[in-house]
Amino acid sequence: MIRIDEIYNNIFLQKLQELPYHQMHWFDPFGSVKYSDLMSAPTRPANERAVRYLFWDQEPLHKNLIDDALTQFCDDFANDQCHIVTSERDSETVDYVERTYGMKSHYYFFHGWAALDWFRGYDCSFLMPAPEQRKITTTFISPNRIIGGERFHRFLMFYHMCKNNLLFNHVSFPDSCPAEKTHVENLIQKASAIYPDIYEVFYDKNGALKMSLPMTFAGEDHIPMDSYRLSLFEPASESLLYLVSETVARGRKLHLTEKTFKPICLRMPFVIVGTCGSLRYLRSYGFRTFGDLWDEGYDDEPNDIVRLERIADLLKQLDQLNVDQKQDLFDRAREIVEHNYQHFYGGAFKDILWQELNDMVHAF
Repeated sequence: MIRIDEIYNNIFLQKLQELPYHQMHWFDPFGSVKYSDLMSAPTRPANERAVRYLFWDQEPLHKNLIDDALTQFCDDFANDQCHIVTSERDSETVDYVERTYGMKSHYYFFHGWAALDWFRGYDCSFLMPAPEQRKITTTFISPNRIIGGERFHRFLMFYHMCKNNLLFNHVSFPDSCPAEKTHVENLIQKASAIYPDIYEVFYDKNGALKMSLPMTFAGEDHIPMDSYRLSLFEPASESLLYLVSETVARGRKLHLTEKTFKPICLRMPFVIVGTCGSLRYLRSYGFRTFGDLWDEGYDDEPNDIVRLERIADLLKQLDQLNVDQKQDLFDRAREIVEHNYQHFYGGAFKDILWQELNDMVHAF
C-alpha cells in the first residue's frame, strides 16, 4: 500500500528537481518530528547551498516540539534560504516560526488529501446504513484515545460529559493516556485548577471513581481509533451526530485532520471540538455545517475553555430531546449530510485541494 506522504513527497520532489539547488526535507516515520528522523531529497553535496523546504505537514506545530528541530535545522543550513510547509492556516505558531527562525511559510491542506486517500472506497461499501434507513436512539458518538498533553481538551470535554450526565451516549475513554502515559487521576488533578468541582464530579464519597474506566465500545477491549480507516458503524448509525475531538483545540490556528472527515464519510451531522473558526475553515472548502439546525456559535468563541463549555451546553440541550425529536432533527440534516458526502466523494473537494496544491508548488 502506498503511503499518502510518499505520494505527495514525489509530487513536490518532481517540482524541486526542475529547480537548481532546491532541496526538500521531511520526517520519517510518519508522525515523527524528531530531527534525527529528518529525510532529504534530492541528493546534494553537503557543502552546496540550496533553497530548502521543510515539510512539517503531518503534525501540527506545537511550541514545545518545534524549537529543538528548527534550531538544529537552521543551524545546519545557516547560509541557506529555508522555508517551512505546514497544514495549518492563520496560525500563531507559524507566525512564531517566521519571526524566530526567518523561515518563509507555505500552506496546503495535507489532511484533506490524507482523508481522500484513507477513506476511498467506503462509498462503494455497505458497512454503514444509508441515512434514510437509520433509527436514531442516542445523541452523539464520541471516540477518544489520546487525552493528555496537547490533547488535554479531550479530558476537559469528558469532564463536561460526566457533569452533564451524558455518558449514556456512545463514548469511549481510556483510564490512562496511551501517548503521554498519564493516568486519569493525574489529569483530574491538573484540571482542578480550572474546575474546582471536578473531584465531586469524578469521585464518590469513598474516593472511588464514579465511572468504570476504560470505557470501550461493544466488542472492543481497547480503544484503537486508527486514523486511516472508518469504523464504529453500528454505534454511529444510532447517533444523531458525531462529536469530533480534533487534534488541536486551543490557541490561534486553523488545523483540521482526517477526524473531521470521518462523520462526513459516515454521512452524519457533526460538532467539532477544535480551535475557534474550525467550522468556518471547513466551509471554505465547500462543505456545509449545521447552523440552521442548532447553535454553532461555539465556533466563534475565542476563549478555549468557554468554547468547550458552549459545546457541552449544546450537547446537553440536544440530549434532552426525546427520541422522535432526535430522529426528526437527523432527518432534517440529511440534505446537508448528503451534500458533504457527495462533495467529498464526487471530486469537488479534490479539485479544490488540487488547485491549492498547484498554486503552492508553483509559488516556490
